[in-house]
Amino acid sequence: MKAKLVLIILSAIFVTSACSRKQVHGEEVTYTAGGVTMKGYVAYDPAVTTKRPGILVVHEWWGNDAYSRKRADMLAELGYTALAVDMYGEGKHAENPDEAGKLAGEIKNNIELSKTRFDAAMEFLKSQATVDSSKIAAIGYCFGGGVALNNARLGADLKAVVSFHGDLKPAKVAEKGKVKAKLLVAQGGADGFVPEKDVEAIKKEMADAGADLTVTVYPGATHVFTNPAADEYARKFKMPIAYNPEGDKKSWEEMKGFLAGALK
Repeated sequence: MKAKLVLIILSAIFVTSACSRKQVHGEEVTYTAGGVTMKGYVAYDPAVTTKRPGILVVHEWWGNDAYSRKRADMLAELGYTALAVDMYGEGKHAENPDEAGKLAGEIKNNIELSKTRFDAAMEFLKSQATVDSSKIAAIGYCFGGGVALNNARLGADLKAVVSFHGDLKPAKVAEKGKVKAKLLVAQGGADGFVPEKDVEAIKKEMADAGADLTVTVYPGATHVFTNPAADEYARKFKMPIAYNPEGDKKSWEEMKGFLAGALK
């Protein structure tokens, strides 16, 4: 009798857990930017019947891959509609740092191209039936963090931007009153690609521009600290990067509170 009771309780726990788990719908999508086909990924929770904020997820320099899609799914679980953005066009993906540097450089060195592709993604996201087009934010990783920040500098119609271990150097310095978005910058304290002087520089830049900026530095965390694949990249390409589980968890939790406040 006792064994049967335990089985019933365990079954109830399993059913409750399964029912409470968010059922995210994800699908591959295409849209165009400047005549180029962009290959993205949209994720949302179909159980939410009202329109909800939309979040752009801008990929690392490798391209729009499984990691970007994973973050889009995680945002959908939080009740947002998320679009994993393609900044390279045609879903291009780099296989090594040389290829990644060339693809990323094309965007970083051409601010108009970056804006065209970012704006196209934003308009596509706004057009989704599940999205409240008045509440759009963007998050980005490494290269993607820089893209999101640079488009915020240009006055993109965003409520919030979160940059994780992003490139902080401006493609164009923010002008007074131009930045509409609230900004959250999450950096690793041991990031060899983004020195402390870049962190201090963006603080001054945004203060001069009158922008709302929060910077959090995670001690001991290196570049790419939120991506579990960082350790494999480090081994394969001899890159000074590493996954930091604590920094990953804490920065995501901070992002959750930040977005909730900015998009309320």
